[in-house]
Amino acid sequence: MRRKRLRIAAAGLGAALAAGMASAQGPALSGADLYAQRTCVACHGKDARTPLLPEYPKLAGQNAPYLLQQMRDIKSGARANGNTPAMRGVMHLVSDEELVVLADWLAALP
Repeated sequence: MRRKRLRIAAAGLGAALAAGMASAQGPALSGADLYAQRTCVACHGKDARTPLLPEYPKLAGQNAPYLLQQMRDIKSGARANGNTPAMRGVMHLVSDEELVVLADWLAALP
């Protein structure tokens, strides 16, 4: 009975480790999924080219390193001008790994 419990515990630990390794390898969502689920679409438009308001930036086709730096600066508070206070309210939803996926996806858009 004790060996069976140990095997079950070991199997559970192995599954937990595998899940941890999967999340350490990066986000499971695509850039398109992240864009929609992290509410980017609400302000920057479904296609990332038609923002809700004219003062919101068009993100599609921007340089990936530039986009990534802007998102990191907004998330950290280093950038606090313009409409960044509105973005800071949602940036806690996006992990650092997801920021990279988003920046790369946005840069690849036409």
